Amino acid sequence: MVVRRDSAVGERSPDGGRKPARAAKRAVTAAPAASGVPAASDGGAAPDAAAASSSSAPPRGESRTALVRRARRIDRELAEVYPYAHPELDFENPFQLVVATVLSAQTTDLRVNQTTPALFAKYPTPADLAAADPLEVEEILRPTGFFRAKTRSVIGLSAALAEDFGGEVPGRLEDLVKLPGVGRKTAFVVLGNAFGRPGITVDTHFQRLVRRFRWTDETDPGKIETAVGALFPKKAWTDLSHHVIWHGRRICHARKPACGACPIAPLCPAYGEGETDPEKAKKLLKYEKGGFPGQRLKPPQAYLDAGGRPAPPLGSG
Repeated sequence: MVVRRDSAVGERSPDGGRKPARAAKRAVTAAPAASGVPAASDGGAAPDAAAASSSSAPPRGESRTALVRRARRIDRELAEVYPYAHPELDFENPFQLVVATVLSAQTTDLRVNQTTPALFAKYPTPADLAAADPLEVEEILRPTGFFRAKTRSVIGLSAALAEDFGGEVPGRLEDLVKLPGVGRKTAFVVLGNAFGRPGITVDTHFQRLVRRFRWTDETDPGKIETAVGALFPKKAWTDLSHHVIWHGRRICHARKPACGACPIAPLCPAYGEGETDPEKAKKLLKYEKGGFPGQRLKPPQAYLDAGGRPAPPLGSG
């Protein structure tokens, strides 16, 4: 069985921050990967041993050096598959991003993107949203689920921004996590994508994949963040998060991973947990890999150039 890497090219970020990635031309033969798969070094220095937590101990005889090399090679491969990986929440400024990220809990980014245009049209600033009638906000947020709790959070964080930060979203982790509804995951989304400050976003997809990759066996998000962060240079953390999360949403699904369509199958110790037949696996692909629209109504131009399609607006059928 042969798995071929996607040849789509484009830029990762909405700002066009990365040069177009080269199309992958070689094919790799997929087979269950041994935990000690040899991989060429990416030339970067391995994390200091003292910085690595015991939670990132190599699996089943794989040396620490081999683990670092394999992890970084997986990230490089995913960067070629998803050269246009970016935040999948629509936003135009840090305030919109922090609100959208809070709203994304227990729902899809697509649903949030279909809902926030009406919210931001009516309440464009923290001061506006802080002074809003909760019942009116609840009605707008109803499609995202848990709309009463989310209404309290977004009104509360807006009030905090207006009162404590002059209506501006702070660019420090310690300030962001003080806002209602904002934890470390949300804070790192905002820091990495609105301020360009590296951070690892440990969402459900990230947690699932790093355990399948055997980068760590930890289940606590904070410990996962520490363990995975020790395998990569800090400057790579935000892009790494995008690559892993995109792969989890499109190919390495929770219930039915499409192993037969996975471009990193030879590097993955969990190969075989999902469908290995290439044709059957192809039918499991989601979003642009399966021919469906992506999550954003207003995606980066590079995503569109690479063949991606914007999501439909709310109520379009």
